[in-house]
Amino acid sequence: MGNVASRFAFYPPTPPTYKVLEEKDGMKLIFSPLPKEKNVEVHRLDTKSGNKIIAIFWKHPFARFTFLYSHGNAADLGQMIDLFMYLRAQFRVNIMSYDYSGYGASTGKPTELNTYYDVEAVYDCLKSQYGIKEEELILYGQSVGSGPTVHLASKLVNLRAVVIHSGILSGIRVLYPIKMTFWFDIFKNIDKIKHVNSPMLVLHGTSDEVVDCTHGKQLWENCKEKYEPLWVKGGGHCDLEAYPEYLKHMRKFLNAMEKPTTKGETNEQLTQNPSDNQPKRNKCLGFG
Repeated sequence: MGNVASRFAFYPPTPPTYKVLEEKDGMKLIFSPLPKEKNVEVHRLDTKSGNKIIAIFWKHPFARFTFLYSHGNAADLGQMIDLFMYLRAQFRVNIMSYDYSGYGASTGKPTELNTYYDVEAVYDCLKSQYGIKEEELILYGQSVGSGPTVHLASKLVNLRAVVIHSGILSGIRVLYPIKMTFWFDIFKNIDKIKHVNSPMLVLHGTSDEVVDCTHGKQLWENCKEKYEPLWVKGGGHCDLEAYPEYLKHMRKFLNAMEKPTTKGETNEQLTQNPSDNQPKRNKCLGFG
């Protein structure tokens, strides 16, 4: 059963949708097809399992928070470029995104344990190379990315917040309508979420045909520090960013999480954005 859940949980695009190249001096990595941009930095990180994973830091010059974004299972970083640029601009945040072991240009095999090592390596990079503190960090897990997100959130006591977007109770519970968690299950979020002490926002579409909305509702019910959830009426599994209420609710959430604003700056000013042009439909997870 556990192997069944694992097979359904990981669908890395084949072949990868991008390449990572080295500049002539070997001192800098280039993410292709993304044009060179001074506010984008590419990393190749070592994990505890010996894999080397690709992570990209999308810097906003006036960021109020940093998202550590764990994506869904049917995409790699090359397919997420438009989304990350969109979120960075709309919410005025830095975004650290990464590919799991076995995805894109990351080495190794995608497994539950490896995703935990992957997200831990990315968090270590944020601390050591960018000086990001827990209080400035928001963990954002989309779909199967809710697994490594909840895992890391359960270990960090001073996180600013957590966002669970179309999250899963566990791998087996996506495949079968059961109400129990077994030892062989994967991504047992329903058990781990009780150990997360940070404010948590849960987002889920009411018409999600991949991971039923009841997953999101039960995760929210089990949160310690609940923030008002968003159940997007008619929303599916991979399209919540296209709904105006998503933007509105996320901005409200970020304002609530923010430290006192700087002198002369209001929350209304902080949520003004250059454009509400929506990104291309996001690919995320394909259980079943």
